Amino acid sequence: MIRILPAFFFLTVVLHAAEKPNVIFLLADDLGRQDLGCYGSTFYETPNLDRIAKEGALFTNGYAACPVCSPTRAAVQTGRWPQRTGVTDYIGAAMKPELWKRNTLLLPAPYTDRLAHEEVTMGEMMKSSGYATFFAGKWHLGPEGYWPENQGYDSNMGGVDRGGPYGPGKYFTPYNNPRLPDGPPGEHLPDRLATETCKFIEANKNKPFFACYSFYDVHTPLNARADLTAKYEEKRKKLGLEPKFGREEPRDVRLVQEHAVYAAMVEAMDLAVGKILSKLDELDLAKNTLIIFTSDNGGLSTSEGSPTSNLPLRGGKGWLYEGGIREPLLIRWPAVLKAGQTIDTPVCSPDYFATLMDVAGGKTTTKVDGVSLRPLLEGKGDLPERSLCWHYPHYGNQGGAPGAAIRRGDWKLIQWFEKPDEPELYNLRDDLSETKNLATQEPKRVKTLLAELQAWQKDVGALLPVKNTAYNPAQPNGRIAANPAKGAKKKK
Repeated sequence: MIRILPAFFFLTVVLHAAEKPNVIFLLADDLGRQDLGCYGSTFYETPNLDRIAKEGALFTNGYAACPVCSPTRAAVQTGRWPQRTGVTDYIGAAMKPELWKRNTLLLPAPYTDRLAHEEVTMGEMMKSSGYATFFAGKWHLGPEGYWPENQGYDSNMGGVDRGGPYGPGKYFTPYNNPRLPDGPPGEHLPDRLATETCKFIEANKNKPFFACYSFYDVHTPLNARADLTAKYEEKRKKLGLEPKFGREEPRDVRLVQEHAVYAAMVEAMDLAVGKILSKLDELDLAKNTLIIFTSDNGGLSTSEGSPTSNLPLRGGKGWLYEGGIREPLLIRWPAVLKAGQTIDTPVCSPDYFATLMDVAGGKTTTKVDGVSLRPLLEGKGDLPERSLCWHYPHYGNQGGAPGAAIRRGDWKLIQWFEKPDEPELYNLRDDLSETKNLATQEPKRVKTLLAELQAWQKDVGALLPVKNTAYNPAQPNGRIAANPAKGAKKKK
């Protein structure tokens, strides 16, 4: 007997499918906002990421929750400000004041070395919503026992305690990674992880899936395919580009994008994205797959080879200036999001958890600080006005000092804890490069923003650095100036 099902049954099935999009979250490491073609880079080549921007939305005011990696990653995974999780610096530094050996005015605040099991991660939230879950790449959120497979991900390819690919082959096999078996000689890490992501997509094509591909690229060690490096060496010569450096005390800061190895790393990352896009096209899954691409902090411009320039943004990784916290943010969801949009609304790392929870119908048992971006994606208006805040009570390896910041509207205030009574105030609409400190001209605005920042710090349980009683002003300061890259020419 043939059973005739009512029309509303099919409508219900279609609507249910629309409510459960597939999700791919792509998180780059140390990638600056200006490192993509769609954001204006003319040296690096990123056609696949530019395609996401063209077919979706490019956000001009996407922010990381911290100017270094682990805190931002904790915020991404939980939807909570790093201060609530206790992860406020990259995991692996001196986590207690008594371990601090540098001659600095302040002792950095203590922090935890793992994302607690009590935190609800993206993986756990999506899994409880009926999704198959997969993690590939950099984790850097704690020791073994706190890796992706312990935090809600069905599969983990390469996510361990390390902050970079520090195995004997670096970005090439052998990886010496306990969660990533070595491949054949010459295998390249970003391509391998993209292949594993595609295998997961293929295996779960008939049910909702969530893949989090967290790139090791473009973090140090600076290491790339020889053919791509040669390509950019030739391009650099053809364009007549030379390294130039300015000064961001106490460091030199790169002013020109011309580093061939770094450019090759950017392209390799883009090629990995392209492989995933092709798999979605092949399986006819692109329409109802939500893709989010962003980075964990700004581009590395003041240390470890200083491989990129973030201009016109000031500073870079490790700094509370825009170059350290403003990120590329691209979102594509053809079933919902109108193509070719530019969205200026400021958003930040915790918002991605809130967004995925919204579109997946997920739940969590912890307080979520982020807000869902779904209204922006569906074209149903802007988000409620709010401030974004940062609190980094540490001395970064890139020259930055402990401080906090708040952005409300076009205004941004930075308070450096070494000089708390000398705040910096910038109007980002008129002064994106943060060159004109307007604090003395706007005392009422400074007072208002500082009060709001302090209220936020109290709410999230932010810990402050304390005076270093062993500090010796006669000795070199612990914020050591770095030499420019070999062969660099300083700006005159």
